[in-house]
Amino acid sequence: MLEAGDGIGHAVRQWGHVQLFSPWEYNIDRAAARLLAATGWNSPEPEQYPTGAELLERYLEPLANSTALGTHIHTTSRVTDISRVGFDKMKTKGRDAAPFEIRYQNGQGPKVARADAVIDASGTWHSPNPAGANGLRAIGEAEVTDKIAYGMPDVLGKDRARYAGKTVAVLGAGHSAIGTLTDLARLATQSPQTKPVWLLRGNDPAKAFGGGANDKLSARGELGAAFATLVAAGRIKVESEFRVSHLAADGPRLTVGAGCCGRQVVVDELIVATGFRPDLDFVRELRIQLDPAIECPVALAPLIDPNEHSCGTVRPHGARELAQHEPGFYFAGMKSYGRAPTFLMLTGYEQVRSIAADIAGDREAAERVELVLPETGVCSRSVSPDANNCCGGPALSDVDACCVADANAKQEGKIGCGCAS
Repeated sequence: MLEAGDGIGHAVRQWGHVQLFSPWEYNIDRAAARLLAATGWNSPEPEQYPTGAELLERYLEPLANSTALGTHIHTTSRVTDISRVGFDKMKTKGRDAAPFEIRYQNGQGPKVARADAVIDASGTWHSPNPAGANGLRAIGEAEVTDKIAYGMPDVLGKDRARYAGKTVAVLGAGHSAIGTLTDLARLATQSPQTKPVWLLRGNDPAKAFGGGANDKLSARGELGAAFATLVAAGRIKVESEFRVSHLAADGPRLTVGAGCCGRQVVVDELIVATGFRPDLDFVRELRIQLDPAIECPVALAPLIDPNEHSCGTVRPHGARELAQHEPGFYFAGMKSYGRAPTFLMLTGYEQVRSIAADIAGDREAAERVELVLPETGVCSRSVSPDANNCCGGPALSDVDACCVADANAKQEGKIGCGCAS
């Protein structure tokens, strides 16, 4: 395992302050639990909701440090390129028999590893979407990065000094955005000069409030309801139909412009919470086929396309949907979802179980589905919350997996969601 960060779970560490929507019961892989049990590990209370930091401390770090996995994990090892030994992308004859060559960088410089199979589970956390409404960087965005944070900064913790007493705009409509705005409103009670501003590309703020009491994930429903109260009370200024096109320094402040009509807001800081996209640069010498819109494996796209689904079922899937035209190469985890905004932790565990069976040559196990998922939401922005709508919210960012179960599935313990609030 080649881990780019200096410790296991480097991406999770960046959102360690965020609480997951799902309790421990649905965040631990069965195979991992078997390895940990042999070490005398005490499983966390199944009904408790961990933060990202607790997920690391109580699960991922013991798994990496106290089991047989430890000797196989190489940290500070960032993969830069993958190809076939002796073959560029164009050459076909004999290609499938050649091992993969993985080039990576650590403190000693460039390194090379060879493998018969490769699973790219590198995620998307370090490839955030830009501020521009057209999928491109806003004009001037590259020049004002010192005033921009992407994702979900810890505004009540280690990043407090950066935001306290400031006018802070948050761009986005998923749970990363509303969670950050909620924390900024809380910060304003401690530091009254703090002024949260919500930059919303759409025209209906209520679409971000979620299903409230109808949400089968109570923690997520409570977040949406609390956020709606803050907006109604005027504690968060709302700028709807605000599609960012320009960013420019204005002395020590930042001017955020929308379109060509001259509309703009002036803030001290901008937080961009508009989702993520996969980094595909280091796999460009491999023969991969991706959906042209979602940038995920072609067979997976119809299951997760947020343009087509509202509260549809995203069925469990595995090696068949994730394999590429390069035999032995697979996408897994959040990377496999490309730009789609939803992902379930247990879905990832099932993906890798199936891939491992496929690599081992056990086709029956690779095809077998060992995970029963509830109704899961790939929630479209066109859906409005009501008693019959289990999502009632916009498309979420990719640490904000939209997980919805009907009452029967919940009773049967079939909710499997690794969802960050």
